[in-house]
Amino acid sequence: MTRRFDVVVLGAGAAGMMCAMRAGQRGRSVLVLDHAKAPGEKIRISGGGRCNFTNIHAGPANYISGNRHFAKSALARYTPRDFLNLVEKHRIPWHEKTLGQLFCDDSAKDIIRMLLSEMQAAGVSLWLQQSIGAVDKTESGFRIHLDSGPVEADHLVVATGGKSIPKMGATGLAYRIAEQFDLPVTETRPALVPLTLEPVLLEKLAPLSGISVEAEVRHGKTAFREALLFTHRGLSGPAILQISSFWREGDAITLVLEPGVDILARLKQARKENGRQAVQTALGESLPRRLAQFFAEEKGLPGHMADQSDKVLVSLSAAVQQWVVKPAGSEGYRTAEVTLGGIDVGAIDSRTMQAKTVPGLYFIGECLDVTGWLGGYNFQWAWACGHVCGESV
Repeated sequence: MTRRFDVVVLGAGAAGMMCAMRAGQRGRSVLVLDHAKAPGEKIRISGGGRCNFTNIHAGPANYISGNRHFAKSALARYTPRDFLNLVEKHRIPWHEKTLGQLFCDDSAKDIIRMLLSEMQAAGVSLWLQQSIGAVDKTESGFRIHLDSGPVEADHLVVATGGKSIPKMGATGLAYRIAEQFDLPVTETRPALVPLTLEPVLLEKLAPLSGISVEAEVRHGKTAFREALLFTHRGLSGPAILQISSFWREGDAITLVLEPGVDILARLKQARKENGRQAVQTALGESLPRRLAQFFAEEKGLPGHMADQSDKVLVSLSAAVQQWVVKPAGSEGYRTAEVTLGGIDVGAIDSRTMQAKTVPGLYFIGECLDVTGWLGGYNFQWAWACGHVCGESV
């Protein structure tokens, strides 16, 4: 016997659960399917286990897409304040970090429990550890083939995510379903991901592994000012993850270390006040000690500050604050927080998330060509597009 629902949602992630709970609240019979053992696995590991669940500044300017206007409607109709109201309704303690980022005080699991509670109250069914086979279009909707037998629905919502973090279950299923129904998919690539360096440079920077420093990282006209971390593979930290969404193979990036400090002025002052100081010691007043030592050695500056000309100090400060690096690549989907690109939003109605050419078929979340900056923006996109989809199905 085929079981039938008004709505079947593929994927028990952030967007899928938000959509399911809203559809259930509107009286729809809803089934959520997922192949994982537990719902919301990417929520659980996010934000160091505390889930950076939104950003109070989230707006269309914080998203990358082939159509920069696409996200406007959903983001306007379900705002960070709307999600925060839900968090506070469930008495989940939270705090704001830098740049408008909101985190749970205790655990990301609080957000998962909140969504499950809302789904349960709305009568939503959740089936986990389901192997999703073929998806067929029928006269009255869709048939989804499972190991336990088929289920049918008037509306099918695809919320299975992108390709990022395959160990968490990413499969690319959404793209295959889109292509099955002749919807275009743009090039996909890892985003919000650490960058790797070629072996010679990596070996040279090996002593710096583990050092974190405030930096402005630039690529073309785009720049982000946050922490930068040197790793045994290359460069990471929030500033690097941000710029990785804009960087392309073969491109260089510019690192401005300690952008709020006038390194040149400090070096000149050190030379004036204590000329017998070693260069790396003077530079160490502005940079971590190992980093200061690296630059002094790279520039070949033995001796004291009194021995250094203005030209030398200008060159040294430029090495620190105009450091051009050409990454070799990225760490890939293995560590990427999200997938850049995806289902072409030109094929999707921005008010409902429905495919324009396939009535009853919806796509939400990371599988769409909408990628947020680091800092809670991708979760806000998940809540917003899930909500408007749940309002529509």
